Amino acid sequence: MVPLLLVLLLALILFGAGFALEALWWIAVIVLVVWLLGFVIRPAGHGGHKGRWYRW
Repeated sequence: MVPLLLVLLLALILFGAGFALEALWWIAVIVLVVWLLGFVIRPAGHGGHKGRWYRW
């Protein structure tokens, strides 16, 4: 009974880690797209030229 519980616990941990990694990949892709769009869609700065879209 204990080995079966250990296998089920391991499967549950691996499934949770796989889901978390998959979610992190999607978040990373969304952040990358927003970051790239920030270079394309920049507000006009002083004097009409495009400024930086980030603060730092």
